[in-house]
Amino acid sequence: MPFKPLKPIKPGTRVRLTDAMAVDSREPRGDGAEKRLALLLQRLNTLQTALYAESKQALLVVLQGRDTSNKDGLIRRVFGPLNSQGCVVSTFKRPTEPELARDYLWRVHAVVPPKGTIGVFNRSHYEDVLVVRVHGLVPERVWSKRYEQINQFEKMLTENGVTILKFLLHVSKAEQKERLLGRLNDPLKNWKFQVGDLEERKRWHEYTKAYEDVLKRTSTAWAPWYLVPANRKKSRNLRVAQTVVDALERMAPKFPRVDPAVLKIARQWERDRT
Repeated sequence: MPFKPLKPIKPGTRVRLTDAMAVDSREPRGDGAEKRLALLLQRLNTLQTALYAESKQALLVVLQGRDTSNKDGLIRRVFGPLNSQGCVVSTFKRPTEPELARDYLWRVHAVVPPKGTIGVFNRSHYEDVLVVRVHGLVPERVWSKRYEQINQFEKMLTENGVTILKFLLHVSKAEQKERLLGRLNDPLKNWKFQVGDLEERKRWHEYTKAYEDVLKRTSTAWAPWYLVPANRKKSRNLRVAQTVVDALERMAPKFPRVDPAVLKIARQWERDRT
């Protein structure tokens, strides 16, 4: 089947997250997928270099997903090869006391990528309408206001030169179980296994509803969500890479022109050198 890029979720669309949606029906297979990804990463590297050299705009990539959706692996495969000067990964864990003393977006705004860079959020401000909601950490009257607050926050960022792409890495319940068992049985990964992972799994349906509401209420024209079938890692990586490259192509960063005075000196030096 031909490869098709991911499409953004239209604002206000109710997406019903099913296990079937975690499997890519047009999954690229074999060496073709690896070759295509390699070409995309070459293009991504060139575009990132231009973005960094231009230093007039930024790209923010938001990654969300259930436990075992393998956000770390995607980051290593797609963004790992990039120049670290122009690509910064930020992770959001349990808020610290200083962070809790401020509004929930304070710590997020502090690490929004500056102009010239790609910023990758491994989890994000959406935890404040996901974990916070599912675990009842604040009342509904508090978290229910956050969807629109987040929309306006992201709109402000886009109006100031930040392009935003948001990816929900969607795995099935059966695939999550296999990956959790894989962690438990792998000596190099079993340190990742936590009893809390099983407790979170018991809240599968609550998280499903929370994710569905996130997609419906915060996929906007200026900061769209993309639903990524994530049961198969090669397909997932390829589709995210394609979407990021397409976005950077639209941003069209340009390498700055060399100062004519500098170019004149360089040419004179080249003629004079022995």
